[in-house]
Amino acid sequence: MSSNKIGFPKDFLWGGAIAANQAEGAWKEGGKGVSVADINEFVPHNDLSAMSNKEMTRETALFALRDPEGIYPKRNGIDFYHSYKQDLSLLNEAGLKTFRTSISWPRLFPNGDESEACEEGLLFYDNLIDEIIRNDMVPLITLSHYEMPLNLAFSYNGWKNRKLIEFFF
Repeated sequence: MSSNKIGFPKDFLWGGAIAANQAEGAWKEGGKGVSVADINEFVPHNDLSAMSNKEMTRETALFALRDPEGIYPKRNGIDFYHSYKQDLSLLNEAGLKTFRTSISWPRLFPNGDESEACEEGLLFYDNLIDEIIRNDMVPLITLSHYEMPLNLAFSYNGWKNRKLIEFFF
């Protein structure tokens, strides 16, 4: 009887991943604009089977932005914006060889329709990518992960408006 040893190739890229809108936090820092993710409230004991995609109105968004009581997890994430150096070091220690992250659109273009990117946002991602490489990992970058500046959702009706393609690229 012969045995076949099945495994991953030696150069397989073991890695980890995050989404900027779920992990970075720092929702009011570094020039970042408000994202549609920043107004998603966590409601404990919600009946998940009864949930549906509801329309966000300007009024509910404004309420969320002023709400001192609600829990908005994506505003804080895991505070990756401040802790990425330590986090990447731990992933390196674990032997990961690649790290995937997304780019927060409102961190680069706070309102989404600016002609120039926010310098603080560019610097953050430049430093982040340098740190990924410094930790012997291959950076894999996703341009969009279910996030857009809130302004684009309300001023342009989101992706229903083809103008967003121009803003995105």
